Amino acid sequence: MQIEKIQKKLLELSINGWLFYDFHNRDKIGLKILGLSIQGLATRRWFYFIPAEGKPIKLVHRVEPDKLDSLPGEKFYYSGWRELHDRLKEILGTPKKIAMQYSPMNSIPYISIVDAGTVELVKSLGHEVVSSADLIQIFEALIDEDLIKTHFEAGRLVDETLDEAFDEIRKSIKTGKYKTEYEIQQFILKRFNDKGLTSDEDPPIVGVNDHPANPHFYPTPENTREIKPGDKLLIDLWAKKNEHGAIFYDITWCAFIGDNPPEDYVKIFNIVRDARNEALKFIQNRLDRNQEVAGWEVDDVARKYIQEKGYAEFFTHRTGHSIGENVHGNGVNIDNFETQDQRKLMPGCLFSLEPGIYIPGKMGVRSEVNVYINFERKALITGREQKELVLIY
Repeated sequence: MQIEKIQKKLLELSINGWLFYDFHNRDKIGLKILGLSIQGLATRRWFYFIPAEGKPIKLVHRVEPDKLDSLPGEKFYYSGWRELHDRLKEILGTPKKIAMQYSPMNSIPYISIVDAGTVELVKSLGHEVVSSADLIQIFEALIDEDLIKTHFEAGRLVDETLDEAFDEIRKSIKTGKYKTEYEIQQFILKRFNDKGLTSDEDPPIVGVNDHPANPHFYPTPENTREIKPGDKLLIDLWAKKNEHGAIFYDITWCAFIGDNPPEDYVKIFNIVRDARNEALKFIQNRLDRNQEVAGWEVDDVARKYIQEKGYAEFFTHRTGHSIGENVHGNGVNIDNFETQDQRKLMPGCLFSLEPGIYIPGKMGVRSEVNVYINFERKALITGREQKELVLIY
């Protein structure tokens, strides 16, 4: 537990305390921060309050009295709901500003975990409930320079697997025995398994022509198509080492089956690539000036570039997402579209930059890199950077 560090940050943020609450192991973020297991019975509500100053306090049900025994602090018990309310009022004391896993207007769904009724309960006791989003980023989502090594290791193997998939397609084109999108997807998954990688059961995206106009299209035996000469191809693949605590790597590349891609396809790929590069330059410029940079601001840069090229309506998702032990992590997202993520990019942040243009019935283009802000305030692309369309023939 990092009680002293949490309390120091609470004081810096002028927050009086952080109230953790769980029922049926719903708050996996909170469990991870507190170092609690998701195993065992969790049939009763519990609260754990870390004040900005003083000792933490536990509130548990008498049916599960040892639920928080691994944590420091004084313990209170309850049985009925009236006693629960009384004890919670006693624990929290005079009106305070209290952080919870809550997001106003559900702006950051990843951390909007506490149910509305529990927030209402805390407010009814006279307290102001604020979002724990910044605290979660600091104590759960930042990746140190030892742990990031697992990301780089996964990246090397994922990049290698992408090349193998391109080679598999290239061989099929030369022989005329065309592979399907689904077969290439399964080839990638097999190679991941061979290399000790996992995608957490989420299959890679492999799509041709208009299929990736749906950004989250993935092939199945029923919807798959052959990959043939003249096709536009998108592959989005992500994986991490199959070990505890490992960090994901997540990329998207585009290719053309042939040696002469259509002008409109090249044009749109170049726009997407350049939007990605503009976003990265903006981040590094802010960091070099020792200025803060929020996720929403970076999204605006990429989105404005695509808008100026006339394709705003076809950029239908945020510019990037946090990456961690889950491929979509709990840190700041590069987003002022689906949400307005006001959290700041800081050393230890790992995230994707992946603008895209999706034209229904025609094509989908996305270019994705992973960016890590190291502790020298440098925004590093952690793997290879696609600069031109891959030509497969």
